[in-house]
Amino acid sequence: MVTAASRHGTTEAIAREIAEVLAEHGVEAVVRSPGEVEAVDPYEAVVLGSAVYAGHWLSPAGELVERCGPALAERPVWLFSSGPVGDPSRKMVREMEKDPVELPGVRETVHPRDHRMFAGRLDRADLNFPERAALLVFRGLEGDFRDHDAIRGWAASIADALGASAGGKPPAE
Repeated sequence: MVTAASRHGTTEAIAREIAEVLAEHGVEAVVRSPGEVEAVDPYEAVVLGSAVYAGHWLSPAGELVERCGPALAERPVWLFSSGPVGDPSRKMVREMEKDPVELPGVRETVHPRDHRMFAGRLDRADLNFPERAALLVFRGLEGDFRDHDAIRGWAASIADALGASAGGKPPAE
């Protein structure tokens, strides 16, 4: 299963891209939002992600870890975060690249195999008024900064770790 908390859809799109790559490598994957996941028992492996705002994962991702932590710890788990936008040479953007505040606790709970931070996308049309106003102060943050090669490469490494005939098969619906 691939699940990701997303505010404006970019992190969800990354989750879908990861699932697509897994499928291309013979690993059946289903994409669910964290709020839809009541249990992870039906899944052999989980990729869990969240958008990061002001250094924090979104609450639906953290709530999934609280709900399913022991079961997550019993299976292979990979974590990803999405957030940095803008020119990576800028100090503010480098600050966005830091691990989310919740990550040490999530790691302790689920014992993931890996965590990756991926750059995100910021589109003025997706933002509310206060967020659009902030763009006037913090210029250069709007745009799509995702590195699809990095996302796809990481997803392929997950598929390799699972083996083409293994894991993550969704339950019958």
